[in-house]
Amino acid sequence: MRHNNNRLSVRLLVVSLLGAFISQTCLAELKLGDDFPDLASFNLEGKLPEAIKGKVVLVDFWASWCGPCRLSFPVMNELQKKYSDKGFVIIAISVDELRAKMDKFLKQTPASFTIVRDATQKLVEKVDVRTMPTSFLIDRQGKVRYMHSGFNGEETRKAYESEIESLLKP
Repeated sequence: MRHNNNRLSVRLLVVSLLGAFISQTCLAELKLGDDFPDLASFNLEGKLPEAIKGKVVLVDFWASWCGPCRLSFPVMNELQKKYSDKGFVIIAISVDELRAKMDKFLKQTPASFTIVRDATQKLVEKVDVRTMPTSFLIDRQGKVRYMHSGFNGEETRKAYESEIESLLKP
């Protein structure tokens, strides 16, 4: 009887360790060089751009209650205008639970780039967004090349421009 209890204990330990490993692996933080998840597979609310393959993409996570997000939108409008004809796209993903809050924000702070909403928070969880805003700059092959947490005005704008220009080079 004691021998069977030991086997059961070992099995439970192995299953527990395997479960912990799998959960850590599945929720692992997105790192530089990783493939960015396919946005179309997350049932985002709104319309994604038709063709983003082969483009440099800035994916920005934001919320209506985020002050720095409000400051970042004019900069992203400027970046969209400056680089869109060179193969650059911005996709801003609202994490607001209520669409009305997102809509109110957008009336006050218009956007010239794509806006979608992650109502289910599945993408936010997958890429492990912890700060608003958080942005990922993705190269033409779909790899994460730069990440930003927060928005620091002119400093962040200059970093975006430098990074975007480096990724747009042939």
